[in-house]
Amino acid sequence: MLTWVHFGDLHASNEDGWQSLAELDAMIGDANRHLAGGVDFAYLPGDVANHAEPEQYRRTRQVLDRLNLRWFAIPGDHDFEPGNLDNFHDGLGAGALPASVVVKGHRCLFLDIVSAGRGGPDFRLGDGQMAWLGDQLAQSRGDTGRPVVFMHGFPGDLAVEADPVGAMFAQFGVACVDTGHTHYNELINDGAVIYAATRSTGQIEEGAAGFSLHAVDGSVASWRFKERGAAWPFVLITSPADHRLITDPTRPDQAPAGAFTVRAKVFGEGVSAVCLQVDDNAPIAMTENPAETGGWTGQAAGLGNGLHAIEVQAFAANGASDRDRLSVLVSNGPVPTRPKARSQLGHDIHSIGAWPAHGLLGSQLGPNKNGKAW
Repeated sequence: MLTWVHFGDLHASNEDGWQSLAELDAMIGDANRHLAGGVDFAYLPGDVANHAEPEQYRRTRQVLDRLNLRWFAIPGDHDFEPGNLDNFHDGLGAGALPASVVVKGHRCLFLDIVSAGRGGPDFRLGDGQMAWLGDQLAQSRGDTGRPVVFMHGFPGDLAVEADPVGAMFAQFGVACVDTGHTHYNELINDGAVIYAATRSTGQIEEGAAGFSLHAVDGSVASWRFKERGAAWPFVLITSPADHRLITDPTRPDQAPAGAFTVRAKVFGEGVSAVCLQVDDNAPIAMTENPAETGGWTGQAAGLGNGLHAIEVQAFAANGASDRDRLSVLVSNGPVPTRPKARSQLGHDIHSIGAWPAHGLLGSQLGPNKNGKAW
């Protein structure tokens, strides 16, 4: 299982009194205490600095130096304001892009969609990066896990390469594409790939600051947002898939039969018990998985065809608790069919809409839609 934490676009600047860096500092404190050992890395999706000024990166790096996790950062359009990424790389110390890193068998591909363009939201990969991406995805056929892509915007935001990139991700079985840019939380299922965008930390359009937790468990991509200051523990069901996130109904971890295993990650200190409840049946105790930090498993059985509520609740010794709840499609017999999108792969027309329990408000308030003119 691949697991990571996403800290949304910072837009670090003195224009808000460095508020986004104060938020990041608080979230890093939470991550060091509750996520260390439970996630594989942290990710910053671009627009790290609001105007790509050296002081903005210097202050951001000072905060990031407190993080006890490996981290990766990619640039956004705000990081390209000078017309180059020198300050981004020199001041932040971010690695060269594009980059390919294999983590737990998953090929993680970090892209630069800004420096091939003219600046602003003129997002492009360019011929060289397109060729590199195709080669990396072809190589991923030999990996033990499905590839994951990290880019600043959705393929639908690309100026000229939107359709070929979306088709490439579908062709090579990309499990998840994790993005920033939107300023709001959104999940997209285009019938082949799950796309996730997490609200910004600076220039927030909706709700409170926070971070998202992601997992790719087998063929299932999962995502849930945690507001900063909310109590711990925190639960993320990683398998089976919620019916809204089914991309391949022939897979038993996406549309299971009547008996199946439920897997979850529980983050936080002092977890004393974790329970699984199916529909209105009595809760049953889950078993901690010693091979997966924070991993718990339980068994669901005897379920008929249709949608079933799957809930995992974790309890801490101090009395705090949290729960995650999915709606799972059970299929005993012929597998259901899901019409795959024939066009506009990777576009937000395939948004799954509101899902408040996971932090999705369905507002689309960011700079691409109905939000403020930042």
